[in-house]
Amino acid sequence: MAGTATARALAEAPPFAPAVEVVVPVRNEERVLEASVRRLHGYLGHSFPFAARITIADNGSTDETSAIAQRLAAELSDVECVRLEKPGRGRALHAVWSQSDADVLAYMDVDLSTDLAALLPLVAPLVSGHSDLAIGSRLTRSARVVRGPKRELISRAYNVLLHAVLHTRFSDAQCGFKAIRADRARALLPLVQDRAWFFDTELLVLAERMGLRIHEVPVDWIDDPDSRVDIVGTALADLRGVVRLGRDLARGRIRFTPEAGLVPLPAPASPATLLALPRGVASTPPTFNAQVLRFAAIGVASTLAYALIYLALRPLLTDQATNASALLLTAVANTAANRRFTFAVRGRTRLVRDQAEGLVVFGLALAVTSGSIAALHAFAPAAPRAVELAVLTAANLFATVLRFVLLRSWVFQSRRTAP
Repeated sequence: MAGTATARALAEAPPFAPAVEVVVPVRNEERVLEASVRRLHGYLGHSFPFAARITIADNGSTDETSAIAQRLAAELSDVECVRLEKPGRGRALHAVWSQSDADVLAYMDVDLSTDLAALLPLVAPLVSGHSDLAIGSRLTRSARVVRGPKRELISRAYNVLLHAVLHTRFSDAQCGFKAIRADRARALLPLVQDRAWFFDTELLVLAERMGLRIHEVPVDWIDDPDSRVDIVGTALADLRGVVRLGRDLARGRIRFTPEAGLVPLPAPASPATLLALPRGVASTPPTFNAQVLRFAAIGVASTLAYALIYLALRPLLTDQATNASALLLTAVANTAANRRFTFAVRGRTRLVRDQAEGLVVFGLALAVTSGSIAALHAFAPAAPRAVELAVLTAANLFATVLRFVLLRSWVFQSRRTAP
């Protein structure tokens, strides 16, 4: 009788909570899902020292992904699947992490581009309590990365933009290989608005603002040449996310609530957070020579970023569309940096008007560079890509000078000597 009662109690007991839950967000991944999950399951069962669960988070698949996930969950121990009708990697992670009973929450891309040997170094500092979040980084010196120059340039340009605008310190926001302590996730997830690709960046930025410890793990990464990610669409969505997050932080719209012993740190002195200074706050305007030097430095950085982004996007878009996209991606950070550092304008006074006038200046710069493309094709329709880039770079330098004149004499002229 005692043995029967014990067996019944064990059968009715709640499932054992794992130390680590690894979420694999998927959408229309019927081609690689089964092989990747079986490989991950084998690694966790034979080479991973912590009890772990795999959760396949299908977000809006229209192929056989959901059926494959259900079959794997029925066949393999410690494998579960969750179905969400709407797409979005952030939506999938938010849903699973919010309900998890594990101590550490991790995720990785379904193509397993990251060597699985990096999983233990990723989660071990979180299990021990040494760190709060951990991210795989492809941009540290000791990382080994195999991927095309287009993705490499876009990734580096995006992280440079984050450092300039949001004053981030982590090196790689977009690597699909991250982990977080569950208690820290419970404090952060209610604050994260994005449900798509910007989810990672927003989570990390908020974590830094709350003073959490972020551990970086150099990874061995081999890019999937058949990736389903829309590079251009994702880049534009990320840019919108950066602008939205910077604006919300600057205006105090994100309310950090003390939870799990966390206290928000003071916002760093970045172009985005300096916009949050009280109205009327202004510093003594720099001299003309100092303005020229600062604007030139920002212009050189913007021109370099423009050239890199143009090279990365040109195989995907027409020349005019590539030019417009490259200018738009660099314009936001350029204007923010010049507003703060070149012309010493702070606070939210006339911020909307400044941005509107900045768009006019951007339109004029676009007209200059677009006109150069049209002229080049009219006189040399068979010009090689190197000549096209050289002409555009020269036109962009001219447009940069035009921007300085207009910003100094029009956009910020009335406030250069403001008290």
